[in-house]
Amino acid sequence: MQGRFHFYEGYSMKEVTFPIRVMYELGIKTLFVSNASGGMNPSFKIGDLMIITDHINFFPEHPLRGKNFPTGPRFPDMHEPYDLALIAEADKIAQEKGIQVVHGVYVGVQGPTFETPAEYRMYRTLGGDAVGMSTVPEVIVAHHCGIKTFGVSVITDLGGFDVPVAVSHEEVQEAANKAQPLMTEIMREMINRA
Repeated sequence: MQGRFHFYEGYSMKEVTFPIRVMYELGIKTLFVSNASGGMNPSFKIGDLMIITDHINFFPEHPLRGKNFPTGPRFPDMHEPYDLALIAEADKIAQEKGIQVVHGVYVGVQGPTFETPAEYRMYRTLGGDAVGMSTVPEVIVAHHCGIKTFGVSVITDLGGFDVPVAVSHEEVQEAANKAQPLMTEIMREMINRA
């Protein structure tokens, strides 16, 4: 897909995750997701590629709320939403190609505002390394469908530190555009080796 539906745009969770349901019906076995996110980990810098190892769901509506689809159990286990073998493969490729990556926990929030300094600090205290407005609903539904998932966050801005940093949508896009070729190189090689 090119782009996605965001909850903050007014779409329901069923609409946000509908493409994943279609992918399941088409026989897709592995999902690669990416996003632009705000970094809260003090060791991160703008432009870092963060391989997502886990997530925290702060969306006000759960994507599996309602009638259970027969693609998975009513109460799916979420101990490994991001496939460990795919993460290991990405790490190996990044090392071979000299691409620096970091690992972290992604916090999914509704948006559409960027976070306040206090919100950044709260999410960091709760165990988050990066925060953004997508990805989590799609990953939950993919996991429910038995689709293996690999995710990368491009750290496009930083927040929650002693000195607040203003951020604009344009700056976020510029940072994402610079990091995207490196992320694409890792993912393309993962697909080639599959």
